[in-house]
Amino acid sequence: MSNVIPFNRDRAFLLPPDLKAWLREDDVAHFVVAAVERVPLGAFRVMERAGGKPPHHPRLLLALLIYSYANGIFSSRRIVRAIHRDIGVRFVAANLHPDHDTITVFPRRNKAAFLQVGLLTRESGLLRVGTVSIDGTRIDANASKIRAVRYDRANDLRARLTADVAALTAQAEAADAE
Repeated sequence: MSNVIPFNRDRAFLLPPDLKAWLREDDVAHFVVAAVERVPLGAFRVMERAGGKPPHHPRLLLALLIYSYANGIFSSRRIVRAIHRDIGVRFVAANLHPDHDTITVFPRRNKAAFLQVGLLTRESGLLRVGTVSIDGTRIDANASKIRAVRYDRANDLRARLTADVAALTAQAEAADAE
């Protein structure tokens, strides 16, 4: 992606020089940034522009939106305001300031990328969907019906995750409409 604004979260800043030093080590911002870095670039739909200022990197925008949604900030204008006021949001945004129009349009075009992050959170253990048995071999184990998930139930959970992503984006669009 040669025509995007480059970003560097390690960029020097006045006091202290690194935004990471302002955040606790267990802050969700670190996890969001790491999870979004694992999303393949093919999952994003980026508008190509003939001229003008290049667009922000899609990973930066995805991380910004996920972190903001996780903290209850859904309006694009409030997200822009939070970039100036909230250290965690500022860190995730790599000290860049995308405008509210960019933040509003991005989730509409990139719902699949949100789903990718949801699946990554499930893999990391933050979102628990359950265990799927592949071959049906019976093994004595300390298992429960609550933890066991059938294949059709796993698909239902995936559909619910997709619906949750759609609900979050609808909530963000409603907040922007106000």
